[in-house]
Amino acid sequence: MLETNSSVDQLERRLQTQFLHIRKARELAVLKRAELRTALAEFDSEDTSIVVSGSLARNEFTADSDIDWTLLVDGSADPQHYDLTGRIKKVVSGLSVKETGAEGTFSTMVFSHNLIHEIGGEDDTNSNTTRRLLLLLESCPIGRDEAYQNVTRNILNRYLLEDRGFWKGSRYRVPRFLQNDFARYWRTMGVDFAYKLRTRSGQGWAIRNIKLRMSRKLIYVSGMLACFRCHVDHTREEWNEFAESIDRRGKIVEYFGGVFQETPLEIIAHELLRYPHLDDAARKIFDSYNEFLGMLASSEQRNHLEFLVEEDAESDDLFQKARGLSHTFRDGLLEFFFDNKSGMDKLTKNYGVF
Repeated sequence: MLETNSSVDQLERRLQTQFLHIRKARELAVLKRAELRTALAEFDSEDTSIVVSGSLARNEFTADSDIDWTLLVDGSADPQHYDLTGRIKKVVSGLSVKETGAEGTFSTMVFSHNLIHEIGGEDDTNSNTTRRLLLLLESCPIGRDEAYQNVTRNILNRYLLEDRGFWKGSRYRVPRFLQNDFARYWRTMGVDFAYKLRTRSGQGWAIRNIKLRMSRKLIYVSGMLACFRCHVDHTREEWNEFAESIDRRGKIVEYFGGVFQETPLEIIAHELLRYPHLDDAARKIFDSYNEFLGMLASSEQRNHLEFLVEEDAESDDLFQKARGLSHTFRDGLLEFFFDNKSGMDKLTKNYGVF
């Protein structure tokens, strides 16, 4: 069943508009996840979860979207996990229009130990960072979710309970350890864009460029706002009382766990609903993103961007239109994050800049 009173729906009504492409993408995502849930039901187990990410988890699915998935293992290593991964891959491939990326980040098994214990340092590879942060920012379990819930809770435990400044330091109730990793991941995506441009000889350059400006930026923005929400939701007095309570550790993990159950668009809409004076910024953000999803939903436009070479981009009408949407999206975000009346500017300067 589709939600009819989500934060995006509420914002849509307040702005007296319709985000038709956002709504359609959400409907397709719900249907595809239900299809996957049925097809993969035989693979359910207590110590594993099949987890989807990307557009399917963000409720931004279109007919030409791929399906990013992992078999999340939260238990003892078992040789049968390898065979299970292969069987899942065969089923998902039959339901997907294209294969996942060549880097091997998805369509494979992932063990909880690496995600929980290897945060930072030399062992925290790009793939491990990507898998861990996307598990928080844009993921959804298909079928049994015990392993998924346990791993996400333990990841949040690492970020939140080892952050001394979060509990005792700043006057802002923002988990800097977690927010810094989101920032690191955002910069890594920017660097990897240049890496893929070289290793793929420019193939798919245009659509990756636009996704970096839109959906990849959306992920980072939602992560920042998720970290800011604790400060916005709690006064200093409420936080002091909470921080001194016996069960504060479990409650703060539960709190952020609830926040990260929302999709990135829902997280942004939730915050914008607090500030009616930012409705113009909200229109820029959501109207441009709605049109971006409309482009991806059009097979003709998507294929055009898939095969457009960098040398032709400056004279290409569709790419320039998409680029213009990314500028509107950016401008709306800048108005939002550097707004003085809401106090968002102080949070942004302290945590997004320095």
